Amino acid sequence: MQSLKDREQLISWDRKHLWHPFTQMQDWLDEHPVIIARGEGIYLTDIDGNRYIDGIASMWTNVHGHNHPDLNAALKNQIDSISHATLLGYSNIPAIELAQKLVEITPVGLNKVFYSDNGSTAVEVALKMAFQYWQHRGQPQRNLFVHFDNAYHGDTIGAMSVGGIDTFHSTFNSLLFDAVRVSTPQHVSDAERRTLWLNAVARVLADNEGKIAGIILEPLIQGAGGMLIAPKGFLNGLAALAKKWNTLLIVDEVMTGFGRTGKMWACEHENISPDILCTAKGLTAGYLPLAATLTTDEIYSAFLADYSERKTFFHGHTYTGNPLGCAVALENIAIFAREDLIDKLQSTITHFEQKLQRFYELKHVADVRVCGMAAGIELMKDTSKNIPYPYEEKVGIHVCKAALSKGAILRPLVNTIVLMPPLQISISELDALLDIAYSAIDEVTFQ
Repeated sequence: MQSLKDREQLISWDRKHLWHPFTQMQDWLDEHPVIIARGEGIYLTDIDGNRYIDGIASMWTNVHGHNHPDLNAALKNQIDSISHATLLGYSNIPAIELAQKLVEITPVGLNKVFYSDNGSTAVEVALKMAFQYWQHRGQPQRNLFVHFDNAYHGDTIGAMSVGGIDTFHSTFNSLLFDAVRVSTPQHVSDAERRTLWLNAVARVLADNEGKIAGIILEPLIQGAGGMLIAPKGFLNGLAALAKKWNTLLIVDEVMTGFGRTGKMWACEHENISPDILCTAKGLTAGYLPLAATLTTDEIYSAFLADYSERKTFFHGHTYTGNPLGCAVALENIAIFAREDLIDKLQSTITHFEQKLQRFYELKHVADVRVCGMAAGIELMKDTSKNIPYPYEEKVGIHVCKAALSKGAILRPLVNTIVLMPPLQISISELDALLDIAYSAIDEVTFQ
């Protein structure tokens, strides 16, 4: 625990100098900040000694728990060799070994790995790669991307251009490139949604024949859009459309990858092998910034040419293939295999799904959406009339504050409460998290 003097100094410096992401700083300056000092397993401890269940896996990244001895050892061992070496014209051992391992564990056909450092950059790489691929194939008119309402692919310009959350993206509309956004109605049956979505995509492809570079989506779950679950069969139908119209299928597995949906990759639920796959977040089990964009031999080969032809993929990051991140990612994958985690996770997922049904007892819970170890609990002012809580009432924020006082860190997506704990959470720990979330929602939405 920090001394009173040190604690007050940290708070003062935070308020004076730090600009927090996705945070209204005027509110922040009036609040008592939670400053995390330590982590152990699924728990985080602040500078005052308060302990919290990490109910959002530290922004959807943590897989095996904090301060994991094997991950710590992998990081320390790599530090003793080298912490960073550029991948621009050179290589390093962990980057090579991780690339081989990623090819081994991803859907068949994804044989080439391009590293970056976070989900947004993984998507930027995918978009630029797809765009330039068609240039090299002699089809420069293919310069449009199809994306979806409520999609979130990151906060860089390209990633925002294929996003679909106006609250985040509309301010920057004049900076974004043109893309074709497909509307995705939610309040209909799964079968009807699947048909409507696929028909809408088919119309876009037909109306823009020969102009579409790729279709990008978050497979199974739209995360930041409200934990919205795609209807069964939609991904398979989308892959068939991409093949029919000879365009690329890009899956953003930044959040859904590494076991979050109950399989290593969400696209495995429907046996899909995309043309490009983006991964980050769980790649290093929440330890270090690292991302990867995987693609096929066909796409890679389109960039091979004489140096003078300038077909090189002119994109890169200073910390591309960072040895520390790659070493931890390798150990992360090793833990999955060593502990047979995907199989072991199935009973936890079943328990999670069953226990979440209890939330429907609460008057203001409109919907509980769950896929694997990811859930969203949607709150409404009047569930019988589909009347949402007004944005300015900050109901989701108040629920998360109540949960914090009870010992859990949650995250609101406006009025949808996200539950996404580390995959290694025990049943008793999961029950404790769910009890806190239930109590916090009940307390805030009692009226």
